[in-house]
Amino acid sequence: QVQLVESGGGLVQPGGSLRLSCAASGFGLDYYAIGWFRQAPGKEREGVSCFSSSDGGTYYADSVKGRFSISRDNAKNTVYLQMNSLKPEDTAVYYCAARYSGCRAKIRLADFGSWGQGTQVTVSS
Repeated sequence: QVQLVESGGGLVQPGGSLRLSCAASGFGLDYYAIGWFRQAPGKEREGVSCFSSSDGGTYYADSVKGRFSISRDNAKNTVYLQMNSLKPEDTAVYYCAARYSGCRAKIRLADFGSWGQGTQVTVSS
């Protein structure tokens, strides 16, 4: 059974950092892409970043480029999203999702089939 579990969310001040984790079980990540998405109150869910296990490719939404970094720990079957220089507009529930294939340049919800339950990130002073 494919399962994804996010963790690492919390409350942080503007300019601060958080690292989110997406732990996968029931499958190995070798042939999967893992995407991170977020949904702010009253807004649609949007793609933030994607890690392509097949070639190590990484992709980012323009809004987070230069601030967020995605990586994978093979031994832990976990993908991380390091978020630096956080802004109030980064406040959202963050979800990870799996796609059996690589990432696409545009990170689209419809391309991902297995989802975690989400973790709340709040950026506020």
